[in-house]
Amino acid sequence: MMEIATMDQSLKKPGEVPAGTAVDSNANDNQPTSESAVFQARSLSVWYGSKRAVEDVTIDIPPKMITAIIGPSGCGKSTFLRCLNRMHELVPHTRVEGQILFNGKNLYASDVDPAVIRRRIGMVFQKSNPFPTMSIADNVLVGLRLNGVRDRRLLQERLEQSLRLSALWDEVKDDLSKPGISLSGGQQQRLCIARAIAVQPEVLLMDEPASALDPIATMKIEELIHQLSESYTIVIVTHNMQQASRVSDKTAFFYMGRLIEFDDSVRIFTNPKEKKTEDYITGRFG
Repeated sequence: MMEIATMDQSLKKPGEVPAGTAVDSNANDNQPTSESAVFQARSLSVWYGSKRAVEDVTIDIPPKMITAIIGPSGCGKSTFLRCLNRMHELVPHTRVEGQILFNGKNLYASDVDPAVIRRRIGMVFQKSNPFPTMSIADNVLVGLRLNGVRDRRLLQERLEQSLRLSALWDEVKDDLSKPGISLSGGQQQRLCIARAIAVQPEVLLMDEPASALDPIATMKIEELIHQLSESYTIVIVTHNMQQASRVSDKTAFFYMGRLIEFDDSVRIFTNPKEKKTEDYITGRFG
């Protein structure tokens, strides 16, 4: 298992207040959290300008499990996911109310550096996005180099480790100098996963990572997600309910910005408590 960094004062920039973000000024940065939760969202609401995308969401996300977020288009799934590593702040005129605790610490405290948070909480996007001018090896190592890592031995170790963890090493080990974009779509997505885990995050967020892939590539990504869950907490947004039922331990159903139901995936897909959840998973709307 990889070594994992812990949050301390060295991971923060004193006095930094993220632009475009408002948080609950009464939030207690040291509020205790359940030992069984990596994230605790409390009364979380998110606006883009005057449009509210997420409304009053409260949820605990457990560690070393795969949590799927499902729901129709525009229901706030991706916005919620991006709030977990503050990626939503890159969108202008974004405003947040409520609180998210990450391992017991307020993710939005004024002294928390968003750049450090994004290293600790990695993101894999819907569309694979390898850097087109970089080789396969450079694509994997770019995050480490941006963070000042220059030790060639460490870089080589992390390169092989990350490609092995992303089930790509055997396919590319003889072609590491080739462009990342020379790979197939499924390989490019696994390359992006390797890039995300090279900096050794604690959590992986995945926003529909297989939606643009063929069935064979999708199967490989799903197998990889299962393998990675042994070392990582994984939160995945997906429109594919069959995929959610296959890969996840927990499932959250969002509708019109609100969290309708959150439970073990087996229960959600076989015996949901809420009628809206049942209507969605049985295809009555969506």
